[in-house]
Amino acid sequence: MSLFSTTFDVIVVGGGHAGSEAAAAAANMGAHTLLITMNLQNIAQMSCNPAMGGIAKGQIVREIDALGGYSGIVTDKTAIQFKMLNKSKGPAMWSPRAQSDRMQFAECWRTLLEETENLDFYQDSVNGLMFDGDKIVGVKTALGLEIKAKTVILTAGTFLNGLIHIGDKSFGGGRAGEGASTGITEDLVKKGFESGRMKTGTPPRVDGRSLDYSKMIEQPGDQITEKFSYLPTTSSLKKQRSCWLTYTNLEVHDLLRDGFDRSPMFNGRIQSTGPRYCPSIEDKIDRFATKERHQIFVEPEGWTTCEMYVNGFSTSLPEDIQDKAIRSVAGFENVKFFRYGYAIEYDYFPPTQLTHSLETKLIENLFFAGQINGTTGYEEAAAQGLMAGVNAALKVQEKDPFILKRNEAYIGVLIDDLITKGTEEPYRMFTSRAEYRTLLRQDNADLRLTPRGFKIGLTSKERLDRVIEKQEKTDLLIKFLNETSVKQEEINPILEAKNLALVKQSMKLFKIAARPQLNFLDFKNIEKLNTFIAEHHIDNEIIEQAEIHLKYSGYIEKEKNNADKLNRLENVIIPSSFKYDKVKSLSYEAREKLNKIKPTSISQASRISGVSPSDISVLLVYMGR
Repeated sequence: MSLFSTTFDVIVVGGGHAGSEAAAAAANMGAHTLLITMNLQNIAQMSCNPAMGGIAKGQIVREIDALGGYSGIVTDKTAIQFKMLNKSKGPAMWSPRAQSDRMQFAECWRTLLEETENLDFYQDSVNGLMFDGDKIVGVKTALGLEIKAKTVILTAGTFLNGLIHIGDKSFGGGRAGEGASTGITEDLVKKGFESGRMKTGTPPRVDGRSLDYSKMIEQPGDQITEKFSYLPTTSSLKKQRSCWLTYTNLEVHDLLRDGFDRSPMFNGRIQSTGPRYCPSIEDKIDRFATKERHQIFVEPEGWTTCEMYVNGFSTSLPEDIQDKAIRSVAGFENVKFFRYGYAIEYDYFPPTQLTHSLETKLIENLFFAGQINGTTGYEEAAAQGLMAGVNAALKVQEKDPFILKRNEAYIGVLIDDLITKGTEEPYRMFTSRAEYRTLLRQDNADLRLTPRGFKIGLTSKERLDRVIEKQEKTDLLIKFLNETSVKQEEINPILEAKNLALVKQSMKLFKIAARPQLNFLDFKNIEKLNTFIAEHHIDNEIIEQAEIHLKYSGYIEKEKNNADKLNRLENVIIPSSFKYDKVKSLSYEAREKLNKIKPTSISQASRISGVSPSDISVLLVYMGR
């Protein structure tokens, strides 16, 4: 096979988290795929913190896994610590998070990709795009190659005209030690695309041997660990590495302020917008001037390395200021730096220029995924990469796009937010962004999405069989709980131990199990239940599903009803040729926004900022509703 004579089904530009998932998805769906990246040694590198998951992000990783993506599997294989966050709250808020071994993570990703059929690799920099009118037909590389493709996915991360800042120094680069990518932005702008600039930052990495952990608070992982992947590819962690918590103080803040006049963020050299929910340390002490301290999490980079990630101390201040200030943090008095923190500016393209499939509106067969769309975070990037890879493969196969709705997945919320509302700052997923989060829990991502993934040919029969078994056993356990009575002498000792009101007669098990103060561990002495669980091989995953159903069925049903109302509006399709300018009853702002975004349904139109309920009523009249 020659790169000069082959027309690939899909070319993926960039080998980060978005690019890796995109390449895997497209290839696994049968598309002949080429992954082009500047450095094959850095595939899926964790450029920032060595962790996956977290609030809402953990739900996304489980959704990626449920659809057949690799992020959950890689995280499980390389995890050094696991935590289920928000366990004290309701199950809609539970979010898995894992620290990973940074080097093992990238190595594992590359191994999985190399084992994937239909996937080829090429190390080079893409510096141009090839068009035939309003269609993309290939890419141009720095070595002068012109490689043809039916579809192209751009997952350039922070590399598009990337500019790194440390104090009063700045230099081109996509991340520390790697060059920027030029040419792609310019080609797209010539084709009519709107581009912008964003920034993100990273903290110092330090020598863990130089830290005094006795002055910090240990942050161990969960005693009973879980996993991200629904497949039995890995076992739960038997040992873990701890993280550590310490705090800044007023002396640290004063030392940092001394460098503000040399900070690119404050002296005007950086004018682009950074992530609101992951600000730099100088931004935090400026915006929250009255706060006396900020948390600093010290996170190990792997099982054996002494390199530590200083989470919470992201900065672009000069090296001498970073050095002086961090030494006033408890435990860092004798710190040795491996590398200093820095900020990076890069090009992005407002995502309102995309359709729900992540294909661009201006150029057919061209897809964007990851930070090029204005997002931040490995998980958000990986989710977009998977969806772009799927839809590029489907486009080649002349099939309908695969689109997830807001009530079906956090991935659906993410993409709909981006293309409907756009973003002027790095977009990060939160549970609060999902109006149906009781439906979109981390525990049921496989039940929600694996059948969808199997239908389009992405997920395996093994995955589907496991989901069917999980659903059948959950239904069986719920049926048993609804039909089985227990005597008051069996129930009352449990209630008495919890200081709850006793019962005066026999009662169905589901009524007892539905009480918020109780869980299945409290029923370990009820023989009927234990016998049933043993006979039917009911595991903890099934028990958790049944318990959530019993305790939250009212909330779940209410959200399903609300989602059904939303879907009725989703079914009111707006033709792509609809002329909003002819509808004089629409407000001027609504016409402007509708013409720009071109929503595909009344439901999407209703979520556009500037489109009022009265505008929607007008559109419904014109749609014959």
